[in-house]
Amino acid sequence: MAVACAVLAVACTSPSRPATSSGGASASARIGSEAVHGPAGPTGVQGVRYTGGGCGATRLRLGAAPGWASSAHPPPIRYALAERGGAAAFLFGYPLMARHPRPYSDKILWVVSSARDGRPLRITGQPLGAAAPVVSSTWPADSSPGEIYPSEVVVPTAGCWQFTLAWHGHSDTIDLRYVKHR
Repeated sequence: MAVACAVLAVACTSPSRPATSSGGASASARIGSEAVHGPAGPTGVQGVRYTGGGCGATRLRLGAAPGWASSAHPPPIRYALAERGGAAAFLFGYPLMARHPRPYSDKILWVVSSARDGRPLRITGQPLGAAAPVVSSTWPADSSPGEIYPSEVVVPTAGCWQFTLAWHGHSDTIDLRYVKHR
């Protein structure tokens, strides 16, 4: 618990992070030479800023995460929230690469907001707006702390991919961008 509080304290008080407010106000941030504009952050999450690289309905974020997901990652790691806010994807391998070579890893740490009760996370994805190709994988509920699933989701083509996540009677969707391997 002390570690989680320290992580949150650093993430929320860093002088390089712009102040934000919940309530739908607009915020601007500069990441490198790229200006990023958007809502001040999800309700109840102070210290979050948006960064480039999102796609579809999903925007990538840096900084503070929702309380249920905050102890699972060390800032600053890009992450995205699922459509209904029931899951978060922390992108340890950024940018995500389609058909990447080894030893590169597209590690994604999935954190779910509701109890998984030992049940696996099932992931099904396809390019946004298309029925094929389809990728799917299942990840066991054997990691901690919290409700986490470490994974590596490999897709065959670059573009915006929509993933449906299902765990212990819950589901949510998230869109993630994959780039072509250089």
